Amino acid sequence: MPALHLRLGAVSAALTILAAASAAAADKKYDTGATDTEIKVGNIMPYSGPASAYGVIGRTEAAYFKKINDAGGINGRKINFISYDDGYSPPKAVEQARKLVESDEVLFIFNSLGTPSNSAIQKYMNGKKVPQLFVATGATKWNDPKDFPWTMGWQPSYQSESHIYAKYLMKEKPDAKIAVLYQNDDYGKDYLKGLKDGLGAKAASMIVAEESYETTEPSIDNHIVKLKSTGADVFFDVTTPKFAAQAIKKVMELGWKPLHILNNVSASVGAVIKPAGFENAQDIISAQYLKDTTDPQWANDPGMKQYLEFMTKDFPEGDKLDNGTVVGYGVSQTLVQVLKQCGDDLTRENVMRQAANLKDFRTEVLLPGVMVNTGPSDFAPISQLQLMRFKGEKWQLFGDVISGDVGG
Repeated sequence: MPALHLRLGAVSAALTILAAASAAAADKKYDTGATDTEIKVGNIMPYSGPASAYGVIGRTEAAYFKKINDAGGINGRKINFISYDDGYSPPKAVEQARKLVESDEVLFIFNSLGTPSNSAIQKYMNGKKVPQLFVATGATKWNDPKDFPWTMGWQPSYQSESHIYAKYLMKEKPDAKIAVLYQNDDYGKDYLKGLKDGLGAKAASMIVAEESYETTEPSIDNHIVKLKSTGADVFFDVTTPKFAAQAIKKVMELGWKPLHILNNVSASVGAVIKPAGFENAQDIISAQYLKDTTDPQWANDPGMKQYLEFMTKDFPEGDKLDNGTVVGYGVSQTLVQVLKQCGDDLTRENVMRQAANLKDFRTEVLLPGVMVNTGPSDFAPISQLQLMRFKGEKWQLFGDVISGDVGG
């Protein structure tokens, strides 16, 4: 009898171990793209084409995830970052999104760049129920959890930013004659709408010219000449980096001296201002939500020191002056936080649930007072900006951190 008792005890112990093992396994939930050892993350960037200046964002992200992997990954899993070029072409973006989802079988697509490209893949991603997470565009429409529960932005919305410029003009230059140059797509039109909404009833009298350009145009010089001829004393410049540098040069070449307001997406010192010439960019106004590496006030800032250490050690070929590297670093840190919150539940549904559950999260490249906050009905992680003016070889912040007042 004692032998039987021993055998039964051994079986019971074995069953207990099996039950514990299966319970542990049951605690782990995976969708396509996630395993015990790996998280597959897809990405689409314009490494070529008219917006290729933004390609540095994808390269920064690749370097950051390598740093994370070298330190052991996230909850023991390495990030397999698969990034493709779409040349800033919406049809190509669709092709690359399908490849990432159906062939590479990624868990989600992260920080794909450009309003036209993300607009082209939004219905596909939501139809497939694959997260289109922290898209690299500030179009207001990414904050629409009711109709597009699988799409979320990251940066402040273009309309929020335009509202801040409108408030500034109404206060400082209420009789302004505004000429607007904008890219002829959702990105450009979003900024224009924000400006008009912000100016309200005065928009019709204050905006004297609206000129759009196509990304396929080699130069926007003729548009600048046309806008100068209107007699406008404010130039609202809604352009991507290549065209922003052209606009800054041409305005000075023509001897036009408007108050030049430049949208945040082209405020990079390294990618735009330096190529355009510091002397041509004096007193341009823009808005920012990230710390600027050229600003001496951050010289002893712990967050900036961490970023510069990353650039030196993990991405030495990157340009520290390029705002795109700061964006890539900050958004990557936000994704790492989401994946940490996911724990062992790496389902697509939980990725979106955790992305919509960020409370006063800060990546330390954000300006003081700027926080990342999301909720089930709030897919706009960052909604605060501060105005800045270009002086010498750097931006100087002024005024308070202002919240945009645009809802989803």
